[in-house]
Amino acid sequence: MARSTARKRALNTLYEADEKGQDILSLLDERIAHPGAQTPLPDYAIEIVRGVAEHRRDIDGVLNLRSTSWKVSRMAVVDRNILRIGVWEILFNDDVPDMVAIDEALTLAKSLSDADSPSFIHGLLSAVCSEEKPLREARRAEEEAEAAKAAEAGESSDSSDSAESGESDGETAQEPSEAADSAETQTA
Repeated sequence: MARSTARKRALNTLYEADEKGQDILSLLDERIAHPGAQTPLPDYAIEIVRGVAEHRRDIDGVLNLRSTSWKVSRMAVVDRNILRIGVWEILFNDDVPDMVAIDEALTLAKSLSDADSPSFIHGLLSAVCSEEKPLREARRAEEEAEAAKAAEAGESSDSSDSAESGESDGETAQEPSEAADSAETQTA
């Protein structure tokens, strides 16, 4: 099944959970177990819904930060869920190019939202791409560099520990022989 169709099915699930005030993952589990008259959810739709559910606080925080007009809670239900899918694809799914995520979000908005929604969604997702994503990538690079330094420090610490324990073993080995030498001297 095409990813465009999977996005639409994911949007339907997110929209339904939002409208009902139901936990996203519990509704997803219901849809997987009992698809009803529809075909089973595509794997990519399931991945999207799980991804949005897992990162929802972060996604909504980004949307609130980057939106100059509306907070997430005031956005139309369909628009906020289109935006959640778009932000998840931009920030958390490296398999989807940013421009594809924006284009797919606009396609959904043009067919399911009011006339002003596509420009609002385009502007907000573009801001996420140009402002938020570089910050996250820089933060990720810093964390990876710190982890590499920590791993390197751990390896050099292990090497120095081995060297120190080798010296200490040598000293320990000398002490008994020195004790034996002094015992021989005392007996003689």
